Amino acid sequence: MSDRILFWHRRDLRIGDNLGLAAARARSPRVTGVFCLDPGILQRDDVAPARVAYMLGCLADLQQRYAGAGSELLIVQGEPARTIPALAIAVKAQAVYWNRDVEPYSRDRDTAVAEALKAQSIDIKTIFWDQLLHGPGEVMTGSQTPYTVYSPFWRNWFKQAKAEPVPTLTDAEGLTPTEQERAQAAGAIALPTAKDLGFGWEGPLFLAPGEGAALDRLAQFCEGDRAIEAYDEQRNFPFEVGTSGLSAALKFGAIGIRTVWAAAAAARDRSRSDEARANIQTWQQELAWREFYQHVMYFFPELADGPYRPQWRDFPWENNEAHFQAWCDGRTGYPIVDAAMRQLNETGWMHNRCRMIVASFLTKDLIIDWRWGEKYFMQRLIDGDLSANNGGWQWSASSGMDPKPLRIFNPASQAQKFDPEAEYIRQWVPEIRHLDTAELVTGKIPRSACDRVGYVPPIVDHKRQQARFKEKYNAQKAAIDG
Repeated sequence: MSDRILFWHRRDLRIGDNLGLAAARARSPRVTGVFCLDPGILQRDDVAPARVAYMLGCLADLQQRYAGAGSELLIVQGEPARTIPALAIAVKAQAVYWNRDVEPYSRDRDTAVAEALKAQSIDIKTIFWDQLLHGPGEVMTGSQTPYTVYSPFWRNWFKQAKAEPVPTLTDAEGLTPTEQERAQAAGAIALPTAKDLGFGWEGPLFLAPGEGAALDRLAQFCEGDRAIEAYDEQRNFPFEVGTSGLSAALKFGAIGIRTVWAAAAAARDRSRSDEARANIQTWQQELAWREFYQHVMYFFPELADGPYRPQWRDFPWENNEAHFQAWCDGRTGYPIVDAAMRQLNETGWMHNRCRMIVASFLTKDLIIDWRWGEKYFMQRLIDGDLSANNGGWQWSASSGMDPKPLRIFNPASQAQKFDPEAEYIRQWVPEIRHLDTAELVTGKIPRSACDRVGYVPPIVDHKRQQARFKEKYNAQKAAIDG
């Protein structure tokens, strides 16, 4: 047994501000990274090609950064409970470190890997909540129970001191040639392409992969154009560049959350107006939403499979498959909905305001089970994350942890307010871009105009469906309330 330590990367694809990796390096300079291409994840039916392409790009960048630090990132493929211990034995690792995760599958997987390593007398260190500023259990109610409402969670979370970024990996010692041969014999492989893994993604990526690109985007948002200082004013307009664009980097940990928070705090210190500081705090609240959903997933793992509110567990969804396909294709006859779905299909990303609009439309207008939409998003999104995606869909569907459960978006009102010049609609639904702005944002497009350009008329009537949904909701609630 040597003093070699393996650091198992998962959703922390960086060498900077990485809690577990920094701890491993503090114990020994002989640190080697490893990433496992896990069939338990990659063979699921909700994996987005864009997300795989982004992940592989991050891994390629991470390999270069390890090389620059004097070590290497090894790639293995197969069940982690078999491949990680086999690699650790091959390189005679003293210990395996990794950061913790909140998702049910990840927790079960990590338990299996830990047991397999312990059976080989290999030390493990897994105490690190690297992806969160405050891990589960650190932000609790006065009665020491987990929060189920965001606002009090935010107030408690915000007042707690935030940790500083930890040092970047430097001066590590790589494997010897003999150890490299043993690693290859144990299953270490070259980094495959998305095509090698059975995924095809030909389009550009919304965010360039890798730690450097994520740090550049953060710097631009907080220091360059200072969009963070106008975030609350601009974030809801899908045609504007008013958000950070860091969601994929945060999903895969291409950037550390402590680094992100420090940049926001520094921007707030530099700001010269109460308005700018308020805008920055709104963005910090979005970081807290991200953590809230992860805490909720940790304490209520059953949310991964079903609704939080009892009345939604057997809600009488209509689940019209033709309507669902029209929604997926961006062919509903509601321009703002269709624009958002086409953006998702073509780029692997969708503006957050539009995510709420299309989710409300699917559940409240089409009366289709939110889990259909949740899965479709995961099949397309570059930033698809179980906790955030599930939390957002349950919020939109009224099935989740929300003090105002019955919320219905009017697509026309949303378009008029957040795309008033129909710029977003025109970008993504080009066949109707020549029509009047009023027609585009209200959705009141003459049938003759629809027929002429091949655009579908509305597949449902919003007002009628809104009333229908409320009737179903109230009947379901009454039955449960007795």
